[in-house]
Amino acid sequence: MESLIVSGRRLAGEGAGRVMVPAVGSRGAGFTLIELLVVMAIVALLMTLALPRYFSSLQHSREVTLEQNLRSVRDTIDKFYADRGIYPESLQQLVDERYLRALPIDPVTESVETWVVVPPEPPAKGGVADIRSSAAGATHDGRAYAEF
Repeated sequence: MESLIVSGRRLAGEGAGRVMVPAVGSRGAGFTLIELLVVMAIVALLMTLALPRYFSSLQHSREVTLEQNLRSVRDTIDKFYADRGIYPESLQQLVDERYLRALPIDPVTESVETWVVVPPEPPAKGGVADIRSSAAGATHDGRAYAEF
């Protein structure tokens, strides 16, 4: 009776001496070039459907964030005016007086420095009554960023 040692065990019995090894040129393992090309074509098709939606959702999120940042800063300017009776001299004064933790970033221009400051109408005192975005362009529904 023949025996064969496989991974530390001894196998005994009929056919224990035979080990099946696939031939070098067999088609049992791997993928053909055609199969890989079909998979790549399917992935490319899915990407062409998904990417436009992804980029439009990024643009929409920038617009929503811009509106929220403007609403928040405008509310803070109103609170400053209600507390002091004058408008702040600069946006930095809102941070210095702890009305804001930090100036929000304009998500369209990706900068804190690009806000357009609107001064108050005379006889009101101060330097900042409102802010606007200096971003060029318009939203997906046609409104200019400066109109927010």
